[in-house]
Amino acid sequence: MTRNLTGGPSAHGDGEYGDFPLKRFLGMELSGDEPGSGRAALTVGADHLNPNGVVHGAVLFTLVDTAMGKAAMSVIEDGFCASVEVSLRFVRPAVAGQLVATATVIKRGRHLVHLQADVVGDDDRLIATSDGTFAVLD
Repeated sequence: MTRNLTGGPSAHGDGEYGDFPLKRFLGMELSGDEPGSGRAALTVGADHLNPNGVVHGAVLFTLVDTAMGKAAMSVIEDGFCASVEVSLRFVRPAVAGQLVATATVIKRGRHLVHLQADVVGDDDRLIATSDGTFAVLD
């Protein structure tokens, strides 16, 4: 069985990326079974909004980081991954509806996985775009 950083069982290996408290709190749903891709989605609610009434940037970052983690794990046979660097560019505000982050592996090396991701709203308009690098850990 693969272990995570805290010594507990890793979610990788059973075909699922895993469950974690923040995922449940935000109401994220994960999908994407193709190697090299990952998808995280949520329906915007009041808990996702900042004081200005738009989705908080940290919610968008979490969607992207989680989709990238799922995509990275899909190309790692043994071990797990951790974010090294993620850059997020906000294109337009999101206020309601479903948000979907779709991540794609650009290159998987021995120690690093390079990815890109986009977040779109219900109307398929771009909300944010991102690039990231994840470390491969064992």
